[in-house]
Amino acid sequence: MNARPDLFSAETLDNTGRRRFLQKASAAGGLILVAGYAGGQAAEPKKYGADGMPNGWVDDALVFVSLAADGTVGIVCHRSEMGQGVRTSMPMIVADELEADWKRVKVIQAPGDEKRYGNQDTDGSRSTRHFFMPMRTCGAAARMMLESAAAERWKVPVGEVQAKNHEVVHAKSGRKLGYGQLAAAAARQPVPSRDQVKLKDPSQFRYIGKSNIKLVDGRDIVTGKAVYGQDVRLPGMLYAVVARPEVYLGKVVSVDASAAMTVPGVVKVVQIEPSAPPANFNPLGGVAVVAKNTWAALQGRKALKIVWDDGPNASYDSKAYRATMEAAARAPGKVVRNEGDFDAAYAKAAKRVQADYFLPHLAHATMEPPAAAARIVGGKCEVWSSVQSPQAARDLVAKRLGLDPSNVKVNVTLLGGGFGRKSKPDFCVEAAVVSKAMDGKPVKVIWTREDDLHHDYLHTVSAEHLEAGLDEGGKCVAWLHRSVAPTILSTFVDGAKNQFNIELGMTLLQAAPTIPNIRIENPEAAAHTRIGWFRSVSNVPHAFATQSFIAEMAAAAGKDHRDYLLELIGPPQRIDTRKQGDDWNHGEDPERYPMDTGRLRQVIERATREAGWGRSMPKGSGLGLAATYTFVTYVAAVAQVEVDAAGNVKVPRIDVAVDCGGVINPERIESQVEGAAVMGMGIALFNEVSFKNGRVEQSNLNDFDLARISTSPVDIRVHIIPGDYSKPLGGVGEPAVPPIAPAICNAIFAATGKRIRQLPVRGQAKA
Repeated sequence: MNARPDLFSAETLDNTGRRRFLQKASAAGGLILVAGYAGGQAAEPKKYGADGMPNGWVDDALVFVSLAADGTVGIVCHRSEMGQGVRTSMPMIVADELEADWKRVKVIQAPGDEKRYGNQDTDGSRSTRHFFMPMRTCGAAARMMLESAAAERWKVPVGEVQAKNHEVVHAKSGRKLGYGQLAAAAARQPVPSRDQVKLKDPSQFRYIGKSNIKLVDGRDIVTGKAVYGQDVRLPGMLYAVVARPEVYLGKVVSVDASAAMTVPGVVKVVQIEPSAPPANFNPLGGVAVVAKNTWAALQGRKALKIVWDDGPNASYDSKAYRATMEAAARAPGKVVRNEGDFDAAYAKAAKRVQADYFLPHLAHATMEPPAAAARIVGGKCEVWSSVQSPQAARDLVAKRLGLDPSNVKVNVTLLGGGFGRKSKPDFCVEAAVVSKAMDGKPVKVIWTREDDLHHDYLHTVSAEHLEAGLDEGGKCVAWLHRSVAPTILSTFVDGAKNQFNIELGMTLLQAAPTIPNIRIENPEAAAHTRIGWFRSVSNVPHAFATQSFIAEMAAAAGKDHRDYLLELIGPPQRIDTRKQGDDWNHGEDPERYPMDTGRLRQVIERATREAGWGRSMPKGSGLGLAATYTFVTYVAAVAQVEVDAAGNVKVPRIDVAVDCGGVINPERIESQVEGAAVMGMGIALFNEVSFKNGRVEQSNLNDFDLARISTSPVDIRVHIIPGDYSKPLGGVGEPAVPPIAPAICNAIFAATGKRIRQLPVRGQAKA
């Protein structure tokens, strides 16, 4: 019997009841196991995590496994693929527990649908850590059902049969049955409850923890067959570009489209109304030019004559605002953590250290700028796009068009990079609005690189002020940290000026546990542009400041930086982050995920050992160290730099030690850490977005610089510390970014004696 195609369509995997679903699958000649896991125990209280997954178990319909009569296994991936390998790593977890032959596995991309798939936001470095156990359990349950079906057919005890590489084997008789032969019978077996499921011992893993599985999309990517948001083509599709206000919250006063309409190929000019503040993920508004091809649309946009009202941010100047922020950082602000008596301890300190650090706005600058295609047929809207949050896209499109969300479908393509930008689907709403104006015809809205840089949800600008008091032996007895940054909350709450608990919990509240007197403050800062999460978010500025400052404290104490950092961390202990004022803990239960200083010490010791810490370095060369706990993962980086007489900085080597717990896909961990190292280097040396008269001054990669092949580290060494699969996993995609910039800047000091306190380094490294 051939495989039923509908068994492998995400459309058939709806959120029906378990019995009805299995009966339906059985009638089709196959098995579909649904849920995150279809075992049926009551969900635990949703205490931690934005998606209500406090301990790695999920009981809603979140994992889908299908088995057709020809033996083909379909595994739905409900998260977005943007280079992190989620379409490979998550299905291979199911396949391993299922004892499936990977060559017979088909990966199906889920559309956006919260009722069907649960939370689909691909962010927070949480996809694998939240779905490792549900996917293992679902695969194991399907394996047990296949074994039960075979035992029933052979009339032997189920303990005598074993699933192995896509077959069920009865060793005593030598009989074998392929998975396809058992699919219908397995569908009639009772689904084992969670406490009945028998997971593999890690020694039996065939895929998990190994690098023997190639990327599902690898061949298509390298041969140009892969479909990204910019690649979508629909019959009769039109193309659109949008003239958006150059100043945040600006509006169109008037538009003269007569010249644009004379451009060959231009079909229509459509005005997009802005949404009322706050920004949320809605379009900025503006004027769309719709044409038969992209070139015509671009030329039509150039011909538009628009009068703009620049609005309340017309005078925003990032250089002037930096001075405002730095002044705020030097004055008392909202106290967010206060232990002991900082003022008294600081006054009595034998030595005092102070420093100010600054990071500019950062743009995501994904390789693929945003793009979305939409069409409306019969009162239903369908969208194709490279989005990290397809459910947000679905909901926002439905709201803007006045449709029920059930009448909106968002198809997820591959993402040419995301870094948090594509969690904000304003470009999907634009496509839907323009399609509606074109009577439902398919329209693809394309963002140019200039559009992307001018209208990003930028990483926030940040000013950090730190003070420390040291005793006679150089030990830190008092710590003050003031962090000033426009908050991401301003994107959702009009007028928000203080960082909220998630931002505060990102390497700000977690001062070293050995310091007895701590005060952490958060003065206000107003937002003058859209602010959005960026890879590792507020960990980037907070870690740059704290890890750079600790190096300065070590120098003031006359001690080796590594030794001083380990002394500051103290002996191994497990800390409930709530005792540090952090009630977020990267979305995880602090009882299951305490901050483990022993693991932090271990990555520091591993990275410094591998990098040869303490070895003699040539003139103009140096090693720098930084370490962080982010997204419940521990990372330490040692950067080696070379600085020439002109102050030009090269980073020939970076060693990164990472402890994320159990290792699922080593190759992808290495790849993500390598990418994080390159991105962190770009933040340190090149990246900057500045404003004048409310407008972004950079336009393209000629003036918004990135780490390129010629400037990236030649040698990035990733040292993975293996963990226990029975314990909670950490994240991987983001944790390696924060320590890179401070490690590089600390290495510059080791090479030149020059302290770097503002990014990018550009021009500051000359001794």
